[in-house]
Order: sequence, then C-alpha cells, then structure tokens
Amino acid sequence: MAAAALAFALLAGMPAAHAERPLLPGVGPGDRRTPVDATADPWRSVVRVQTNLAGRCTGALVGRRTVVTAGHCLFNPRTRRFLQASSLHVLFGYDRGEFKRHVAVARVATDPAYDPAAATPMIAADWAVLTLAEPAPESVPPLPVSVEPLQAGAPLMLGGYSQDRAQILMADRKCRLLGESGGLLVHDCDATRGTSGGPLLARTADGAGGNGRGWAVAGVGVAAGNAPAVRNFAVPSARFAALLAKDTAAGQP
Repeated sequence: MAAAALAFALLAGMPAAHAERPLLPGVGPGDRRTPVDATADPWRSVVRVQTNLAGRCTGALVGRRTVVTAGHCLFNPRTRRFLQASSLHVLFGYDRGEFKRHVAVARVATDPAYDPAAATPMIAADWAVLTLAEPAPESVPPLPVSVEPLQAGAPLMLGGYSQDRAQILMADRKCRLLGESGGLLVHDCDATRGTSGGPLLARTADGAGGNGRGWAVAGVGVAAGNAPAVRNFAVPSARFAALLAKDTAAGQP
C-alpha cells in the first residue's frame, strides 16, 4: 500500500462551533479508544495544544520546555501561513475544561519540506517542535524519544483529545505497527480528528524504565487513510530527532 496513493484525512481538531456531528476518519467499527487518566504515566506527558483560532490538537512533552506535535495543526488556512508562536498555548492535565497548567509558546520550528498549502504536501514532514516560554510543571516528566526501527507487529499506543470526546483524554492501548509507507509509520491505532500530534508510543528496549514507564515516542500521529480497515499514519521520530538533539546540545532543555 503506497501512502502517496491514499486519500488522507488530517486529524487536526476543528473549532467546537463546527463540530456538531463530527466525522470519524481513522476509527474502525470496533473502536478500541477508552478514557485514560491524564495524571498517570505515560499520559500525564500528553498535552492539549490550543490556537487563538479555536483549533486544537494533541502534543507530547519531550523536554522540560519542548513539545512535539503535527505541523498542520499550526497552519492558518485563511492566511495560508503558519501561526505565530504567540497564537499557541499548551495545556497540561486537561480534563473536562480544567487543566493543571497553561504555558505559552515562545518559538516554533517546522520542517522546511512541509508546505500545507501545496497541492500535495509532504505528509512525512508534517511535524512541529514547540519551545515553551517556561518549563513544564515538575510533576510532568518528558517522554523519551526513540528512533529505533520498529518491526511490523510491534505493540503501540496512541492517545489524544479526539473531536468526538474533546473534553477527556482517550487512547487506543491495544494497537500495532503495520509497516512503513512513503516515509510514514502505518499503524492500526484508532484515532480521529483532534489527535493529530499525539505521540505514537512504542515499548522501550527493556520494556521498563524511562520517564514514560516503558514507553517512548516513536512518532506523531498526523493522518488517517480512507479505507475500510483502519490504516492510520504517523511521522517517525527520526524526522525531528536531529532538531531535538541540536537544542539539547545548545543548552535548550
């Protein structure tokens, strides 16, 4: 299955005023999504990314002041430009309208190869790294990022603030990697609009340890394929790992 031949549905959340009967691309008839505790590992490191345009997505804390998400979440279709950092907000521990902490975004980095306004955007470059204006709460540990190759069948998890259940954190904890296509990780995790940027979590090598209690960010969810079976897509962490390493070397936590 070639990713380039699929019709993709991007999974960015729509403003609430336009979500009366949301479509559910990326969720199969046997929907495995269930509510998860936003204060427990690894879910407490999953954040809600809000824009001043009332859009929303999901993200993951991977450094004391670093969040990864999907690039298309930050795109303004009216101006056909990416939103400024001042228009973005990260909410920790969001649950039913309440949250533990709000942190502003100081800087945004996206892949130069990704142009959401292009006729055929390079979906494999659809990632963004947000630098927070202040450190995340001490109670929220950054998730480790893994660039280790995954084998088909590897167990995965994917969570986020789905459009149909936007007030709580939902996750599929029983999904697997199907393979790779067009530079993307192909998986069968149930996920729909609003979960874009949510971390695709894979088991760490020893299955334990690390701030994610045995789970690491292997990619960020970006799209769903319009097919009878669930075939969803994530940008692998290798696409943005070099930028994270560069920030760390420069002293950016």
